Amino acid sequence: MKKIQLTTKIFIGLILGIIVGLLLQGNPQIAKTYISPFGTLFLNMIKMIIVPLVFSSLIVGAASIGDPKSLGRIGGKTLVYFLVTTAFAVIIGLILGFVLNPGAGLSIPVDASQEAAEMPSLIDTLLNIIPANPLKGLVDGNILQIIAFALFLGVACTFLPKEKSEPFEKFFESLAEVMYKVTAIVMSFAPIGVFALIVPVVSNYGIDVLKPLSLVIISVYIGCILHAVLVYSSAVKMFANMSPVKFFKGIAPAAITAFSTSSSSGTLPITISSAKENLGVPDKIASFVLPLGATINMDGTALYQGVCALFIAQVYGIELGISQILIIILTATLGSIGTAGVPGAGLIMLTLVLQSVGLPLEGLVLIAGVDRILDMARTCVNVVGDASCAVVVSATEKELVDEKSN
Repeated sequence: MKKIQLTTKIFIGLILGIIVGLLLQGNPQIAKTYISPFGTLFLNMIKMIIVPLVFSSLIVGAASIGDPKSLGRIGGKTLVYFLVTTAFAVIIGLILGFVLNPGAGLSIPVDASQEAAEMPSLIDTLLNIIPANPLKGLVDGNILQIIAFALFLGVACTFLPKEKSEPFEKFFESLAEVMYKVTAIVMSFAPIGVFALIVPVVSNYGIDVLKPLSLVIISVYIGCILHAVLVYSSAVKMFANMSPVKFFKGIAPAAITAFSTSSSSGTLPITISSAKENLGVPDKIASFVLPLGATINMDGTALYQGVCALFIAQVYGIELGISQILIIILTATLGSIGTAGVPGAGLIMLTLVLQSVGLPLEGLVLIAGVDRILDMARTCVNVVGDASCAVVVSATEKELVDEKSN
């Protein structure tokens, strides 16, 4: 309920910002001088939380996979499936962003002080993922290096005896919980931030600034449908020989709940029940794959990030090269591990992706007002993806229950 209330407040902030922006069209300098600073303050608060939030969340997420020896094949298959499908999701989002071009017809110049530096080559991008000095990567806010270092630390914990790794894990679990609370506090200022950011934009460019948002919504929803139909249908048919109709019918209760609540964790009991009773997933696999998926599998969110990143690049007239596209794919895929349990996770992780390729964070305001609509679709896809993984892993382990009655 709190999430819905906050979203309503953000929407009200957006509407009020549009109204005030239209009233100030004759004198946009007032908006820039007296209102814009509050938007800048909100963006600074978001930047403040990114590094500690992502770093602690990723360590906890990676460490939560448990003992690799005990997980064996099931854990390996689950993680590979999650990462591969997430990569497909963000690629689909990027393709739709290029094809539908939602930012066309709107052009907002980037302040000279905020223009992105020249991006490195593809080879340099790949080499720079592993930090020579991880502490420097943390201080500089190099997102890919932070992700890589955090994943190394988290995975390393799984190879240590519990008594050795537990103090380290508990520290970062505590830090992650603190950062979730800080994030909630920061997001409580989102209505004011959205208001202060949209007023100068509307006062300068008018109501036309909002027209492309309908294409963003259409792009995300089309992408979610395509991802489910192409990727999940193919996976359950290829690996489990399960009819896609049976699969989608079986997971429908969880998908509908996820769509209405926008909460993967809140939907988890229904997801487990649907997977076991309707899809024949055994209890031991359902109880491992589905909670883990609710924590680290964010296909819908990754797809949304691909669409929105391209939309913001198009709006600000920034050309993205192959190395930047690769960075978006890597950041959205690996960063999905750290999204769980964060109120406003979609916007926070979008901030992470934008920052990784030097896109203006001001573009967030164009997305924030419709984020709830986008959240419904992406959460639905997240949950369906978890269930498809459980079916595929069960089938490859030859433990999928064949229910003829279904």
